[in-house]
Amino acid sequence: MFFLGIRRRFIFLEISEKCSDLLSNIRESSTVSHINSKHVVSKSRSRCLIDSEIRSKRSEGHRLLSTTPTPTPTSTPTPAPEPRKTCLYDLHVENRGKIINFSGWLLPVQYQEAIAASHQHTRTFASLFDVGHMMQTHVSGKNATDFLESLTTCDLKNLNKGCAVLTVFTNKNGGILDDLIITKTDQDKYFMVTNAGRRDEDSKLLRQQQEKFKAQGKSVNLEFLNPLEQSLVALQGPTAASVLQSIMKIDLKKLKFMNSVETEVLGSQIRVSRCGYTGEDGFEISMSENIARKLVEMILNTPDTKLAGLGARDSLRLEAGLCLYGHDINEEITPVEAGLTWLIAKRRRVEANFPGAQTILSQIKRGPGKKRIGLTIVHGPPAREGACILTPEGERVGKVTSGGPSPTLGRSIAMGYVPSELAQPGGGILVEVRGKTYKATVTKMPFVKTNYYVGK
Repeated sequence: MFFLGIRRRFIFLEISEKCSDLLSNIRESSTVSHINSKHVVSKSRSRCLIDSEIRSKRSEGHRLLSTTPTPTPTSTPTPAPEPRKTCLYDLHVENRGKIINFSGWLLPVQYQEAIAASHQHTRTFASLFDVGHMMQTHVSGKNATDFLESLTTCDLKNLNKGCAVLTVFTNKNGGILDDLIITKTDQDKYFMVTNAGRRDEDSKLLRQQQEKFKAQGKSVNLEFLNPLEQSLVALQGPTAASVLQSIMKIDLKKLKFMNSVETEVLGSQIRVSRCGYTGEDGFEISMSENIARKLVEMILNTPDTKLAGLGARDSLRLEAGLCLYGHDINEEITPVEAGLTWLIAKRRRVEANFPGAQTILSQIKRGPGKKRIGLTIVHGPPAREGACILTPEGERVGKVTSGGPSPTLGRSIAMGYVPSELAQPGGGILVEVRGKTYKATVTKMPFVKTNYYVGK
C-alpha cells in the first residue's frame, strides 16, 4: 500500500515530466542528449535547428538578390559519435531497463517500476547502480602527490593509505572544473574517479599538467582505465553492507565511510570503497569486466536487492543535497559559493598554492556574493532547473539549478543560487514555474538525513 500510494502521488515522475525535466538534471555531471531521438530533441539541437533555418532563409534572400549562382557546399557535417556501452549494457537490456543516451553512454534511466518506487526501495533496502561510464584513473610516480595537489584543493600529503577524499579541480579564477574522489592506494599511488561528462576536459587537464611536470624532470604516470574493460557499480542502501558481506571475505564493519580496500573475489582483485551518491550507506566496486556480470548477479540474487537507474540516482542525490556538475556547480562557481568550503583543506589554505587560491581565500574571509541554497515547496509544482527565484516582493534574484519531487518527504525540493543575504535557512522566498509564483522556504541541506557509516 505504501508503494502504491507513492506511485499515485508521484506518477508524474515516471511519465513525461520526469522523463524530460529530470533527465536534464541527472549525475554525474553532464547532460542527457535525448530519451528517444524520434520524439525528444535537446535544447542545443533545437537551437541548431532554429539557427539553421534562419541562416537558410537569409541565404535564400541573398540568392534572390544576386545574379551570381551560389555554389552548393560539398562538405558534409561530421556525424555525432556513436554512444558507448558499459560492461553491463546487456544486463540492463535483459532486465528491461529504459535505455537513454546519457553523456554519450547508453544507460538505464529506470527499469520496470516507477522511479519513485525505485527511490524508496534504495532508502529502505539496497539498489545497484551501474556507474561504469565514469572515468577511472590511476596516478602514480615519485611526484604524484604534488601533481594532484597542483590541480586540487585537498591535502594528500596527510591522507592515510586506504583513505579517500572528495575534492575539486579548480581554475585560476577559483571556478570548479570538476568534482572527484581521490583514494590513496599506496605511497605515491592514487585511484581517482571523475565525472563522465568531463572525461575529455579532465584527461586533457591531467595530460597537460603531466607534461609540465615531466619538463621539470618530475615523475608522474597516468593510466586511464578503459570503461569497457573496468566496470564500476554502486551498491547503495541500508542493507548494502549485509548484502555485500555475504559474498566478501573481508570484514566490512572495519571499512568506514570514505575508506577503500582491495580484496579478491571470483579469483580477481577488486576495489571496494565505502561511499556513494545517495546519502545512504553504500559501496562503489571497481572490477574487471571479466567478473563484472557474475559479481553483479551474485549481488542481485540476495534478498531485497534490485537494479536502479539514473532517475532514482538523481532524486536520491537531490534529497542528500549533493551537487551535480554542470548544473549546481561549474567553471564559474567557486567551492565557497557552492557551500563546499570544507573541501579547501587547512594546510592548503595556509600555503595558498592551489589554482584560484586568491579568489577562494578572499571569499572565505569576506564571504561570497551568492550562495547555494536548498528550497522546500509545500504547495505547487516542482521548480525545475532554470526556474526563477524571487524575493517575497517579486524581485528576481536567482535561478534553480536542480529540483523535483522528493518521494521521501512528499513535497517538492530544489537547489539554486541567491545573494548571500537571502540564504538564511527558514527565510521565505518565491519560485516561478510556468509564469506563476509559489511560496518556498530556504531549507538547510541535506533535505533527508544522511546515513553514512562511520563505525560503531
